[in-house]
Amino acid sequence: MRPRAWCGVLAAVALSATACGVGGEAKKADDAGAGAAAGAKAGFPVSVSDCMGAKTTFDAAPRRIVTSNAAGLELLMWLGAGDKVVGTGFPPGKGALPGEYAEAGARVPVLGKTVIPKEKLLGSGAQVYVDSFSSMKNMGKMGDAPTAGEFEAAGIKHVFLKSTACAAMSKSARTDLSGVEADIEELGKVTGTSRRATELVEGMRKKTGEVREALKDVPEDKRPTYFLFDFDAGTKQPMAVCNRQVANAVITQAGARNVFADCDGDFKPVGWEDVVDKNPQWIQLAVRNRGSQEANDKAFDEAAAFLKSFPATAGLDAVKEGRFLRIGSERTTIGGVRSADTVREIAHTLHPDRVK
Repeated sequence: MRPRAWCGVLAAVALSATACGVGGEAKKADDAGAGAAAGAKAGFPVSVSDCMGAKTTFDAAPRRIVTSNAAGLELLMWLGAGDKVVGTGFPPGKGALPGEYAEAGARVPVLGKTVIPKEKLLGSGAQVYVDSFSSMKNMGKMGDAPTAGEFEAAGIKHVFLKSTACAAMSKSARTDLSGVEADIEELGKVTGTSRRATELVEGMRKKTGEVREALKDVPEDKRPTYFLFDFDAGTKQPMAVCNRQVANAVITQAGARNVFADCDGDFKPVGWEDVVDKNPQWIQLAVRNRGSQEANDKAFDEAAAFLKSFPATAGLDAVKEGRFLRIGSERTTIGGVRSADTVREIAHTLHPDRVK
């Protein structure tokens, strides 16, 4: 299917460009002055960095934002800046967003069913592009990422959710949600919603702190082993989540041991013989959102059926005893406010007597 046309935004951009003559220039100057004053009052200017440490500075909160995927869109909604989003790629399927944001999320123009085409992104009229990926080419090599020069020429500032986008470049294992929390605080600064960001982070820390307290007496070597089965990455060769990936932090904080935590990086193709050798005690059936609960349930069933019928995995203890968790891939491998809820959900399943 082709993405919905983005006529409204383009029309708005066209209308804003019609101001001319002395009056138009005077209005532009007045707007600039008002923007600078509002920026100073809200704590601007602020600077954020990319994966390599390069700085981007904002003098005021952006009014038009495009997000690379539903994770960035959801985060902006949590922050109270969802009304500034004028387009997204990888749009949220039905049931993907929290109920209170579902209606607003469905109204956001879809610029790409997957990766936003380069020309659409550059012509979007956005002031900021919030990127969950280090490069558009990371997502199945679909589309071409604009260069830094092209972003600048289009007037678009490029910012990253570094907990995901920079995972492969991390120098150490991710075992907590501090990287996700930093993303929330940084995006709060950019959008002028720092107070809300602080509230969200405090709420996340309360949830994960309760889990940590409940499991403090469980020795590391007694914590169950855990394999995240990325069903949609393909069944011919499993894709392991390594110790730099957000999922490793979620699994670790939930009181489990990622069976591929000895793998440096974010993702790595492995062999089924590696999974069998690890013999995980629990397996997460991580499927990507299909757009409805019915379709998601069917995908979870298919993932379980594969493991039960595939000769290499049929004999695993977790498979024979049905120790499966049905938790969506995005909720585990892409950071967000609900990462703390995923920690608690996994912890409750694995440690029901300790985590209610």
